[in-house]
Amino acid sequence: MEHPSACGRAIVLETERLLLRPWRVSEAVVQHEMWTERDPRVPPHRRIGADGRPTVEDVEDWIRSRSESDFLGLPAAELKGSGDVIGYCGLIENTHGRENEPELAFELLRRAWGQGYATEASWAVLGWAQASGYRRLWATVRDWNAASRGVLAKLGFIQTDRVEPDEVHGDSLFMTKQL
Repeated sequence: MEHPSACGRAIVLETERLLLRPWRVSEAVVQHEMWTERDPRVPPHRRIGADGRPTVEDVEDWIRSRSESDFLGLPAAELKGSGDVIGYCGLIENTHGRENEPELAFELLRRAWGQGYATEASWAVLGWAQASGYRRLWATVRDWNAASRGVLAKLGFIQTDRVEPDEVHGDSLFMTKQL
């Protein structure tokens, strides 16, 4: 991984094949496509609803509302050679009561699956997190999501004893990694 750089105040991470950088409004269609591709077992609040929301316009508004900060967030994952955005990878606030221990989150368009991009992007994020002083990261993953569990295993995340049972959407497994 190359060192993070600043684009204005925004954080940009670079790997051999990817740039992790802020989303552009014109890329809302990519985020919307990810919403449409999500597995039916994903909880409804993370899928396109019966009302068609979020729409591309909703996603555009979300991108416009994001302010640049010193926190990584969920930057777009752009292929360096083509400039195509294939998903996101970054850190989100840990909502499970662990201050200063954010969660790693990634999602790619289906056409980008199986090519090592999630692992590559995640290594860049882990490097940034460590350089930024974080000591531990978390990740939650549904038990049925073998691909994401595989990425987390490659990164050295270990499963904890914490599991949130969910008979409808699949149990959420809590994983952690010391940096």
